[in-house]
Amino acid sequence: MKETALIKALKEALVETLQEQRDLLHDVVTEALEDFALAEAIREGQKTKKASRDEVFQILQGKS
Repeated sequence: MKETALIKALKEALVETLQEQRDLLHDVVTEALEDFALAEAIREGQKTKKASRDEVFQILQGKS
């Protein structure tokens, strides 16, 4: 019985903490997703041919 009460208390504390710190949780999840997406973009970029500096700037300036 003590374990069940302890587990229930821990779950309630966790839920309460997550509710109170919703913005922090959102920021952490967002940051993790952005890191994952950046890592995936880097992996994909490593599979393509290299672009010259001029090509990059032409694209950024809309002159592709």
